[in-house]
Amino acid sequence: MNFLCDILGNIKENLSMFRNDINVSFEFFPPKSVDYVNSNFLNSIEKLSVFHPKFISITCTANLDSIHDYTAQAIKNIPTRLNLNIAPHIIYVNSNKKKIQDLARMYWNNGIKNIIALRGDIQKNNTSTQLYASELILLLKQVADFDISVAAYPEVHPTCHNSYIDIINLKNKINCGANRAITQFFFNVDHYLRFRDRCFCVGIDKEIIPGILPITNFQQIQKFTNMTNVNLPKWICNLFSKIECDEVNISKMFGLLICLDMVNQLYKEGIRDFHFYTLNQFDIVYTLCCYLGLSVQK
Repeated sequence: MNFLCDILGNIKENLSMFRNDINVSFEFFPPKSVDYVNSNFLNSIEKLSVFHPKFISITCTANLDSIHDYTAQAIKNIPTRLNLNIAPHIIYVNSNKKKIQDLARMYWNNGIKNIIALRGDIQKNNTSTQLYASELILLLKQVADFDISVAAYPEVHPTCHNSYIDIINLKNKINCGANRAITQFFFNVDHYLRFRDRCFCVGIDKEIIPGILPITNFQQIQKFTNMTNVNLPKWICNLFSKIECDEVNISKMFGLLICLDMVNQLYKEGIRDFHFYTLNQFDIVYTLCCYLGLSVQK
């Protein structure tokens, strides 16, 4: 384990220049249990709130009638004393204009001015394939002047097999009023950088925030990458192949090192904002923020 400590020490020395120069945001998913007091959801939000996130996002899924209730209810249970800028996800799939605008109006009237606008995954039994997040953005803007973030895919959306069309779809979302894009998670920094450059070439001038998913459970990550068309580099597979399933702490240490290395590379390329997918687990993200030298709220 000594070699891991040496690597961390070297990375920390390189990251010392970052202090007070990085902005972070965090994503959480709403629990289906009503026991919020003992949930990882609230505990993780409270632990990570000390790093002054620009916003936290709360996910939802394609079943509007049920999961949006979970999302809205989860938001109500986030302590106001944390003074967080909350951005709930709203999706277009399996919904209609009235439901979406009623939900958006409810959020706006309750002080929520930020939205993550997503088309959502088309379900097998859904015949409405011509649904676009750009249309959702227009619906939201009819309700109020929301600050809207949208999704971007450095390695192409799983259902879009043409990278140019995928980028044009992102440009359409920006043209409809999106304020920024947040990427799908990735592990190959070069893929993100090439994507960013191609976006600039087609006239996308909004910020494209890299979305980073710390590896805590490698088997889980393998499932995620299979579903999302995300490339999992061979060197990462080789690294985790040497770890036994029950060696959770070592796995998290490797995950931390990978995240730190990614942030280091991205910072050198001018990136200052980072969005972390927490999976409602605060420990590795908390440690990462400490290594990045982010100031802690007293």
